[in-house]
Amino acid sequence: MSNYIEELQKIIDGSSKIVFFGGAGVSTESGIPDFRSQDGLYSQKWKYPPETIISRSFFDSDPKEFYRFYREKLIIKGVQPNAAHYKLAQLEKAGKLLAVVTQNIDGLHQAAGSQKIYELHGSTLRNFCMDCGAPYDIDFIAASAGSPDSLPRCTKCGGLVKPDVVLYEEGLDDNVINGAVQAIAAADTLIIGGTSLVVYPAAGLINYFRGNKIVLINKSETAADSKADLVIHDSIGKVFSQIKV
Repeated sequence: MSNYIEELQKIIDGSSKIVFFGGAGVSTESGIPDFRSQDGLYSQKWKYPPETIISRSFFDSDPKEFYRFYREKLIIKGVQPNAAHYKLAQLEKAGKLLAVVTQNIDGLHQAAGSQKIYELHGSTLRNFCMDCGAPYDIDFIAASAGSPDSLPRCTKCGGLVKPDVVLYEEGLDDNVINGAVQAIAAADTLIIGGTSLVVYPAAGLINYFRGNKIVLINKSETAADSKADLVIHDSIGKVFSQIKV
C-alpha cells in the first residue's frame, strides 16, 4: 500500500463525520464524460457551444435544439456506479460519512446505496411538467425524440416537461445549498474528489469547512491543493478501491 493510501486510511479511521464533495471525475470511470477534459463535452463540436445550449434562456427560446443535445449528450444509459460510489455508500452505512455533496446529475451515488446526498445541480432522473408539476422518469425524456414536435409533453396537461437539472442562468436550490453547507460545517474531515473546483457557487461551499482534515483527490492540480492536508493526484476510483471500511 502506497504512503498516500496509508495516510488516507489513517484519516478515515480517525474520522466520524466525513463529508465528501465530488464532481465529474467521480463518474468518468463509470463511462460518463466530463465537461472540461480534453474529451469532455466542452471540447466537442456542436451547433452552439454546450454552455449556451444548457442555459435557461436557450431552453426557453429553442427547446427542440436543447432536447436534441440533452438526449444525445446528457442521457447516458447502462452506466453503473464505480468503486468510489460504492466505497462512499459503505462509509455512510458504517456511520463514518455524514453526507455526499455532488455536482453530478447522474444519480450514481443513489444507485450505489448512498442515502444522504445533496445534488447541487439536480438530477437527470427527475423531470417535471412545468405547468402541472407531474413527475416523469428519464426514459420519458429519452423517448420524446419520437413525439410529434420532438419535445417531452405532459400526458396529463400537455405542458413542457423539464429536467430537474440546474441550467446555466438558474440559481441553486436553497434547501439543497443550506443542507450541504450545514453538513460541510459539521464535518471533521472533508474529502474533495473528482472536481476541478472551478464551477461556482458550488466550489465555494468548501469554504464552510471548519474541521480537522481536508483531503483532495483529483487527477490534475486544483486551486485548493495548497489548502489540503493530503493531496492525491490519481484516479478516485483507484484510490477508494484500496480503502478499508
